[in-house]
Amino acid sequence: MSGVNEIRSTFLDFFARAGHEAVPSSSLVPKNDPTLMFTNAGMVQFKNVFTGVEKRGYDRATTAQKCVRAGGKHNDLDNVGYTARHHTFFEMLGNFSFGDYFKDRAIELAWTLITKEFGLKPDRLLVTVYADDDEAANLWKKIAGFPDEKIIRIGTSDNFWQMGDTGPCGPCSEIFIDQGPALQGGPPGSPDEDGDRFLEFWNLVFMQYEQLEPGLRNPLPRPSIDTGMGLERMAAILQGVHSNYDTDLFKALIDAAAHAVSRAPEPATMASYRVIADHLRAASFLVADGVLPGNEGRGYVLRRIMRRAMRHAEILGAREPTMYRLVPTLVREMGQAYPELMRAEALIGETLKLEETRFRRTLERGLSILDSETRDLKAGEKLSGDTAFTLYDTYGFPLDLTQDALKARGIGVDTEAFTAAMQRQKQAAREAWKGSGEAATETVWFGIRERVGATEFLGYETEAAEGIVTALLRDGAEVKSLEAGQTGLALVNQTPFYAESGGQVGDTGLILAAGLKVRVTGTEKKLGDLFVHHVSVEAGTLGLDQAVELKVDHARRKAIRANHSATHLLHEALRQVLGDHVAQKGSLVSPERLRFDISHPKPIEADELARVEDIANAVLLQNAPVVTKLMAVDDAIASGARALFGEKYGDEVRVVSMGLPVDASGAETDRGRLKNFSIELCGGTHAGRTGDIGAITIVSDSAVGAG
Repeated sequence: MSGVNEIRSTFLDFFARAGHEAVPSSSLVPKNDPTLMFTNAGMVQFKNVFTGVEKRGYDRATTAQKCVRAGGKHNDLDNVGYTARHHTFFEMLGNFSFGDYFKDRAIELAWTLITKEFGLKPDRLLVTVYADDDEAANLWKKIAGFPDEKIIRIGTSDNFWQMGDTGPCGPCSEIFIDQGPALQGGPPGSPDEDGDRFLEFWNLVFMQYEQLEPGLRNPLPRPSIDTGMGLERMAAILQGVHSNYDTDLFKALIDAAAHAVSRAPEPATMASYRVIADHLRAASFLVADGVLPGNEGRGYVLRRIMRRAMRHAEILGAREPTMYRLVPTLVREMGQAYPELMRAEALIGETLKLEETRFRRTLERGLSILDSETRDLKAGEKLSGDTAFTLYDTYGFPLDLTQDALKARGIGVDTEAFTAAMQRQKQAAREAWKGSGEAATETVWFGIRERVGATEFLGYETEAAEGIVTALLRDGAEVKSLEAGQTGLALVNQTPFYAESGGQVGDTGLILAAGLKVRVTGTEKKLGDLFVHHVSVEAGTLGLDQAVELKVDHARRKAIRANHSATHLLHEALRQVLGDHVAQKGSLVSPERLRFDISHPKPIEADELARVEDIANAVLLQNAPVVTKLMAVDDAIASGARALFGEKYGDEVRVVSMGLPVDASGAETDRGRLKNFSIELCGGTHAGRTGDIGAITIVSDSAVGAG
């Protein structure tokens, strides 16, 4: 028993037999912790359970949690590929007790699993405990029979875990394995502890205190357990290898990459293969969880991960998009444990292919300019910051890619001058905005956008999430708080609320926290990517930097989704009945109804409206899935997708497809290369299946003018 999939299932099955609820991995986009860019540990989804804010129907749980550390405080990106155990994506196995069992049972379960189920020899194992945790030390003596020299006391933060400056905390006990004298390094706590000989693979956190303020700590009424075991590390241990990249899962991905570039791995190229294998996992799982490449926040981190892998594919000799060809291997290896990979396989492949196609154009232009600008530079010299900024601003060549491309030649980049050029551009943009003729009250958004960045929209994947308030406005001016009875505008770093655009009205709902109730009466966009909530404070005070829970009005959103999907079916039905000249000229998608504007040279006859209804409802009754894909705008239109009047599209677009083709009588038919009844470019929210729409009835039609 040593395959990655078998190790994962053995762990989960063991704890399930011990009375633990096997809880599926949560999304890589945290819905309950707005301070995190990505889920980076198994306990993230249980944070509110540990603090008592949330109650669940079990007090023991076990998970295999997908994690990403590639942005913000937890950033392993630059080390990946060059070390044995750094990853951007990894799996954390864990067992949790929410006020049920504590240290004795946690240690007993851990010892039984690693020695009986996994078969590790006790004489190769040792543990650390917090310096003054006599209870844990005595339990290890009793349960494992360890002598004092195998129980190492550590008095640093390595063996004391805290959720933050305040909140739940407690001592840890880490379990190590001695990988043998052939490897360099000493035991934990020794001067050469950073060597590879002694490898930590499981951390047991005994959550028994609440930190109230520095120096003030109280015992928790219900002490809890939070553990984390790295699946990749355990696989390496059980497979007898010293690098995670030599385990069965990574070998399969590396072999697929080698086949794709027609080049066998060798020591000089192994780092590139490792980068590709690791980044393929991170990129694929992020796309499956709703993150798409972009220039801000999570989307930017995803783009960096993708482009770093694509750069290494190019180093290996790939001259065509390669990453997307590896997705089937990843799905085969991990799809059974994570079904979202199978559901999103087409989207993942299309996203990778699109990004790599665009990146290759960027790479070719950027490397050509770099070669020209650095031809006379010697090792130790620096590329000018203005040139680096031109590469970034005009050619889409990120600074870190410029630095990476020059690293082998020992040439640096003048980053101070780069930053100065960036600031000059922002100032020029600000001046241009002031002179654009917009109302004076609108100028406030430019400063806010520059300060807080774009809003992360989570609403395609969820209708509830946590966020942190980043800006508040009242009567057109920024304020620090809104009191009960006041109305204003609120920005949050991430939101599930859809902002009015494309004819779809903005979401409404609630913003909540302890003692706080705020009603969201509408949501709109400013500057293209600031999601502004119109709020009315009903109880408490809404303040800057406050952590809040955001809940979209589900019934209203459901009705809006149905009506938006109905507009797509109506659009195509109108084209079939009235002719190909019919094009959408505007729309309103609200929870109560939809309005659809078209151009047509004469009044529509009653029998024509009846046929439109019949066709749209025939497709609706297919109950076919509504499928969303990410595509290049030109490719999307070439595939038959319809672009809508008045909409502005970027280089990448969401393409919404639904229904099987039907003829004018509503019978299913083959319409050549088109596989769907309706294919449109659309950024709105939609029903899951056409049958979720309900029924489409045209209640009236009227003309607003000739034509």
